[in-house]
Amino acid sequence: MQQEDDLRGLAKVMEFMRAISILLVIVNIYWFCYQSVQYWGINTRIVDKILLNFNRTTGLFTSILWTKLFSLIFLALSCLGTKGIKEEKITWNKIYVFLIVGAILFFMNRWLLDLPLPNATCTALYILTMSVGYLCLLTAGIWMSRLLKNNLMEDVFNTENEYWLCRKRVSCITSIPSTCLHAFITKRNGTTVG
Repeated sequence: MQQEDDLRGLAKVMEFMRAISILLVIVNIYWFCYQSVQYWGINTRIVDKILLNFNRTTGLFTSILWTKLFSLIFLALSCLGTKGIKEEKITWNKIYVFLIVGAILFFMNRWLLDLPLPNATCTALYILTMSVGYLCLLTAGIWMSRLLKNNLMEDVFNTENEYWLCRKRVSCITSIPSTCLHAFITKRNGTTVG
């Protein structure tokens, strides 16, 4: 029961970190594409005041990369605690491709705001590339977390350590090897051993 509550608490913390990451992306768009936001009529004085005061105290919006970097940090932390879906087709090559494409689209799209196009078009392109880059980074992070967790669970040292602990707990060095093997297999399949 306690373990289930701990897992639920961890999942909520990971969701909160991901929400902070998404909020930083939205704030980045709001701050650096303010002309378009104002043109679309979705700006509010309260948010403007909060962001101005926040920038005055932290300097988070002095560069376009700071909010993106903090967003990436919170995204990476949220992916560490995520299990992800078990998929055997995940390879490191796919992860690297998603990481590279995501980083390029997420970090290197500042020049889109300076194109000689209408502000709304530049902003739409900026939002599109930033969103696709964020989703690529999120996918790569979840896949990486899942791949690392699966590889660590199948580690030779981890298996031998569990087997040794099983032998010590059941005290079956030579007398009851089948009980120990059964306890080890049961633990590996996720059920508890009494």
